[in-house]
Amino acid sequence: MSLLFRLGLFLLLGSFSALEAAETARLLIIGDSITAGHGLAPNEAYPALLQKKLDALRPGWTVVNAGISGDTSAGGLRRMSWLLKQPAPRIVVIALGGNDGLRKSPPADLEKNLQGMVDKARTFSPEPLILLAGMRMPMNFGDYGKDFAAVYPRVAEKNKIPLHPFLLEGVALDPALNQDDMIHPNAKGQAVIAEGLWKTLKPLAEKALEKN
Repeated sequence: MSLLFRLGLFLLLGSFSALEAAETARLLIIGDSITAGHGLAPNEAYPALLQKKLDALRPGWTVVNAGISGDTSAGGLRRMSWLLKQPAPRIVVIALGGNDGLRKSPPADLEKNLQGMVDKARTFSPEPLILLAGMRMPMNFGDYGKDFAAVYPRVAEKNKIPLHPFLLEGVALDPALNQDDMIHPNAKGQAVIAEGLWKTLKPLAEKALEKN
């Protein structure tokens, strides 16, 4: 086998390895109707907008939008193991809890479910990086709203994972950024979500790439 042939084979195999690594660079976002892009085209939802930002960072990422309208933290926990096998992602974004809060489910249950999702993610190899996106309730929810909001930083601190404090930061209650129901963001609101979340997500994406 000539040296030139060996060099060509080495470069070819290296190209295949790089392509395989790129194809498996997955970002999984587990969420509800906000993540799913309720009332919008798929390419207007914030996961699709994050796909463009990741492509600019390094081509080869695949963003998996696992948003289901009406889903709760309990539903996310039930789906977690299956989602992590499709195949295993480099990064998992947990963006659930809004429906828990609107139903005034006990904050203790929300915390238990979020912790369960983190625990399940960490059982997979290679272990994905995890980002937690927080949610808040309207002011008129009183003490419940405070207890609810406190769950997210507590889970993030306990597990030493980055927290995006409020998924709807700059969007909530703004008529110009929401659909008529004033719950679901419109296309402009989704763009604001993507910009805000990217600030927390980008360092994780760069860290994931370092592992290649």
